[in-house]
Amino acid sequence: MSRNLLLLTIMVFILFLQTGRAQEQKPAYVLVIHGGAGVITKKNMTPEKEKQYTVRLNEALKAGEKVLKKGGSGIDAVTAAIMVMENSPLFNAGKGAVFTAEGTNEMDASIMDGRDLNAGAVASVRHIKNPILGARAVMEHTPHVLIIGEGAEEVAATNGVELVDTSYFFTQKRWDYYQKVKKEKEEAEKHGTVGAVALDMHGNLAAATSTGGMTYKMKGRVGDSPIIGAGTYADNNTCAVSATGHGEYFMRYVVTYDITALMKYKGYTLQQAADEVIMHKLKDVGGDGGIIAVDKDGNVSMTFNTPGMFRGYVTSESKPEVRIYKD
Repeated sequence: MSRNLLLLTIMVFILFLQTGRAQEQKPAYVLVIHGGAGVITKKNMTPEKEKQYTVRLNEALKAGEKVLKKGGSGIDAVTAAIMVMENSPLFNAGKGAVFTAEGTNEMDASIMDGRDLNAGAVASVRHIKNPILGARAVMEHTPHVLIIGEGAEEVAATNGVELVDTSYFFTQKRWDYYQKVKKEKEEAEKHGTVGAVALDMHGNLAAATSTGGMTYKMKGRVGDSPIIGAGTYADNNTCAVSATGHGEYFMRYVVTYDITALMKYKGYTLQQAADEVIMHKLKDVGGDGGIIAVDKDGNVSMTFNTPGMFRGYVTSESKPEVRIYKD
């Protein structure tokens, strides 16, 4: 055997071993969730409230993992996880959505399938019980990506998504905060948006985000959550990302797409891309918030530049883990 052939054989063997180890280490499935980022610290969180958030985040992880364990799709998994948080008054999505300057609830949501970049979103909806189902209806039953207001609600109702009276979304906590902001004209709290990303057993990625927006926002204001590339993005070639934070900055800097683009075009790892966008690009211009993400190899990122972010993850190789504060 010639020297060159011997070297080539050795290199192929080493590559085979490395590939084998990578496949062994790659989890069969991954689910990551967030419940919003902001000024979340132990000093402003009671033990009772911390327990409530921990319980709900674990419920969301359990709901999504149940789908993935059975070989279900990432789309079904992120939908299930998001719905748990939309149904909880703890989060700024669905039942706990914040109020606009006019004292109404206007909600946004989006979802994206990494297999074919198919996506759907709704914005400024007031009657869809679970906005994430409205976004999914747009993705699966229309040729469009984003539909707003009454048009989005008609699509939802036509496809069996439950509509409710606006009183369903009322919570005393959000109303009291709205009254405080209205009186003092202060900037609203920045946490509460919910999101989920998943890698399923078939190697497909999915991402979804849902929010009530910003307290005391202008009527008709739409943030980043329903904007594909800003609040949500998924591509099987790179990663799935869901964002939470000051929406105007996330839209201007197309945060979720920027992370995938850094991976695709510059060869960044998931964490390198997340750090570059969240800890440098956004932070340098005053953009507060964070992201959750999972890449095609099952690597996870939960990166934020605020004091805290409600978050958690579970994989086929690990038990559910929930975190709230900066580690």
